[in-house]
Amino acid sequence: MLCCAGVLSPPSFLLYINPSVCCAVPQGCMAVPLYSSPPDGGWGWVIVFSLFLESALVFGLIRSFGVFFVEFVEYFEEPAGAVSWITSIGVAVQQFASPLASALSSTWGARSVVMVGGLLASLGMILGSLASSLTHLYLSIGLVSGLGWALVFTPSVAMVTRYFCRRRTLATGVGFMGVGVASFAFSPLFQFLVDHYAWRGALLILGGLSLNLVVCGALLRPLRLLEDQSITPSPQHPSSSPLLSRLWSLFDLSLLKDWPFLTYTAAVTLFNAGYFIPYIHLVAHIQQKGFHEYQAALVMSLTALTDLLGRGVSGWVSDLRRVRLPHILALWTGLTGLSMLVIPLGVSYPVLLALGLVYGFCSGAMTPVVFSLLPDIVGVGRIFGALGLLQMIESVGGLLGSPLSGWLRDLTGDFTASFLVAGAFLLAGTLVLFALPCFFSCLVPQNQCPESGPISNGTRPPSSSQPEPQNSTETHAALVPGSSETVTFVGSGQNHSATQVENANC
Repeated sequence: MLCCAGVLSPPSFLLYINPSVCCAVPQGCMAVPLYSSPPDGGWGWVIVFSLFLESALVFGLIRSFGVFFVEFVEYFEEPAGAVSWITSIGVAVQQFASPLASALSSTWGARSVVMVGGLLASLGMILGSLASSLTHLYLSIGLVSGLGWALVFTPSVAMVTRYFCRRRTLATGVGFMGVGVASFAFSPLFQFLVDHYAWRGALLILGGLSLNLVVCGALLRPLRLLEDQSITPSPQHPSSSPLLSRLWSLFDLSLLKDWPFLTYTAAVTLFNAGYFIPYIHLVAHIQQKGFHEYQAALVMSLTALTDLLGRGVSGWVSDLRRVRLPHILALWTGLTGLSMLVIPLGVSYPVLLALGLVYGFCSGAMTPVVFSLLPDIVGVGRIFGALGLLQMIESVGGLLGSPLSGWLRDLTGDFTASFLVAGAFLLAGTLVLFALPCFFSCLVPQNQCPESGPISNGTRPPSSSQPEPQNSTETHAALVPGSSETVTFVGSGQNHSATQVENANC
């Protein structure tokens, strides 16, 4: 492929940002500069603002969907477990299709992928407003909107992690604050829309609101990092088939052989199985206790405010680097699980409100750490593939958690067992975090982010600014996640498997 030399082999309207190739810049567009490390600011804050709006229109909507849950149970006269599959399928598809979003972003660029995802998210809501059965809602909101959410969320999060290093957790936390703001506003708004336009009219309005995701995608400016140039495609699949080898490299499936990544993925999968339960069933639980629907919506709105506060506090504290990120994540996930376990103890409205506020703060605090820790485990150059695989595997938890909660409610008659099981999932995931390499090391890491600056303004090939390996046995050192230990990589940049962890404290 010809690139950065004035001749464009792909169509002129496409902007390639695949790290394994040089960037082809359309005529009349600004060239994509090469940075030595994430710039930690600049246009990155526009990317954060885009993620803020996207997280509001994706997960803020999902977490406020409990208002529709009550309406669907009454309209279709179906059990709670069957209705729970609507949001579960949407969350599962959003996560299961994340590798596809990552691969498309590496090939066509995050901007165009997110814009297409916004169109699909809107289309699913509009089709859902015409539903005549739960199956129709499964296919429209669950499948179509879920696929759109996948194409929106994964590339946007990856872009934020690529633009920031020192302030990565804070930037991620600010971006995810959109969930808290939307949850605060959406719960009473959705109830208002349902009361005045019925659930069909409300879904139609949400379809129009989701079109704003297309605008958010247009804000994603490509970024090239020096680390991208040093990471070559992952080792080919042992099969001689060119197609399998291409898929193996495109989806970065070599990560499935990486023990720290697999351990972290198992923990996040358990988190995901219980994380959304209160946001889906807490409204119904409060109404079942005999309180008014607007009182239940108020609890969700105030819970969203503490969620918002938790994300900001967590991002600020984490970036102080006083405590290792794995320890911070274990703290917040453990507290989130415990807060779920005590929700059934609330018998009065003030107690239910207080428990909701505690849960909101802890669950909000854990979210930015989950995503900011991943680049420390796999490296920022592989974040697209790693984030896609992580979300795909954790979709198992999202697919099973909510229906299991609804089934337990149908079996027992209330949501007590549902919240207990959800809390148990969070605590089990916290225990799995203990298996991460050097988790029990107490060494506080130093800031390892180098000063950033443009190496190339995009008008010449970046290869001229990067030294070639001196020999085929050159070693490379990388930080073990969240600590000052190093992992030694052997090879000329084509094999990034960890061969040795050098730390006497491990």
